Amino acid sequence: MARVAVIGGGVGGLAAALMLGRRGHRVTVFEQDTRQAGDDPHLDFFHWRRPRVPQADQPHSFLAPVRTVLRAELPDVLAELLARGAREYHEFDWFGTPPPHRPGDEELVTLRTRRIVLEAALVAAVGRESGVTVRQGSRVDGLTLAPGRPPRVTGVRVGTGTYPADLVIDASGRRSPVPRWLVAAGCRPPVVDSHRTGLAYLCRWYRLGPDGPREPGRVKTGSSAPFALAGVFPSDNDTFAVSIVVSTGDPTRGALRDPAVFQAAARHFPACAAWLGLPAEPCSPVLAMAGLDNRWTALTDDAGPVVTGLVNTGDSLIHTNPTLGHGVALGLRTAQHLAAHADTVAADPAGYHAWTVRELRPVFDAQVTGDRTVGERLAEGAPPSDHRAAALAACAFDDPVVMRARAQVRHLVHPPAEAYGTDEVERHLTAWLTAHPEFTPGHDGPTRAEWEAVVAAPPPYAVEPSASSG
Repeated sequence: MARVAVIGGGVGGLAAALMLGRRGHRVTVFEQDTRQAGDDPHLDFFHWRRPRVPQADQPHSFLAPVRTVLRAELPDVLAELLARGAREYHEFDWFGTPPPHRPGDEELVTLRTRRIVLEAALVAAVGRESGVTVRQGSRVDGLTLAPGRPPRVTGVRVGTGTYPADLVIDASGRRSPVPRWLVAAGCRPPVVDSHRTGLAYLCRWYRLGPDGPREPGRVKTGSSAPFALAGVFPSDNDTFAVSIVVSTGDPTRGALRDPAVFQAAARHFPACAAWLGLPAEPCSPVLAMAGLDNRWTALTDDAGPVVTGLVNTGDSLIHTNPTLGHGVALGLRTAQHLAAHADTVAADPAGYHAWTVRELRPVFDAQVTGDRTVGERLAEGAPPSDHRAAALAACAFDDPVVMRARAQVRHLVHPPAEAYGTDEVERHLTAWLTAHPEFTPGHDGPTRAEWEAVVAAPPPYAVEPSASSG
């Protein structure tokens, strides 16, 4: 059994620590923040500033791998997450009556909850795990290394103390200092592949009233305009978030920080308007996040691992912007792999690095390509150009066969070419297009003129959507 030091006590670090501890390893988690998610996630969520985790207060929908890994490895965490108010949503719930079951359909489930609720469930489980120690308020200042080719990381430094470890896991997030420490120690530099997204996210949280409906009915949760994406994230404990995504170069971006402007703009998108039409009260300001990139940080190069005794996971390894919600899903899958192979990884991380390239890198590359397309389209205000992709997206909400393929892509079960490339999907799409000869790719959100009118309107921002807004 290995002595393991985990740098970072976020979702990825805590999950890895739990899975390792339950396999008999001795694990110490070093978290520099003095606070942790506790018994009142609602209070923590709205009053805990977390500059090192800018996505913490943004909306989340946890994809199928999150639920699948929790069921296999940490069923008590999943049970507590649901007890704390998280909700399960199956992709076929859209149809009311599900289609005939096929193997794998049972996994296509989203967990609807705020990130803080998952963190609170993990913290509670860690507190029950005798093999895991969390050192809250302990900032790792560096690594201890032994010479070799390559050098070996032998532990971490915290203040004046050192903590030996057979394996150090960097789970400190997208701003990890570990690559810098390695270079300063004379190691070959990690290989970093970084791509700026050019997307800005703004969201606001709402709480449903005690006596009204809990949802607006059969309404899609996403809408779009040529220059903006908008959506609703139903969440735990009668909360939901409204989110708007624009290009970082959009001149109206700053105005959306005003709650009244944000809400007026959001009402021009059908998905948001449906939820904002429910009896609900805002419970947050407009929360913004930008300056995001897709970044892959490999602790290996053409010559092999740059060090042994150290691996990275979560956002320290693969950081993708949150449009598709991959972060926690990939982090838990990686934690599961690490826990199952800890002794081997501690001895030689080459196999782990090869696994990440095989299993995770394709997701990263697809995100980079997709974000480039979305970023250019929003910046230019251009209509969708891929007729088949647009038709598949529309058809999915009428046809369970195509919805299944869409869900398999969304939940990282199959890549798009495999899920959408079957004869069955092609037949169903062809039949749908035959029944909808008028279909053309388009948007259900506002025109640019309507958008500009909202942003430029004087208080109380009373510009209402016109009929042309959908």
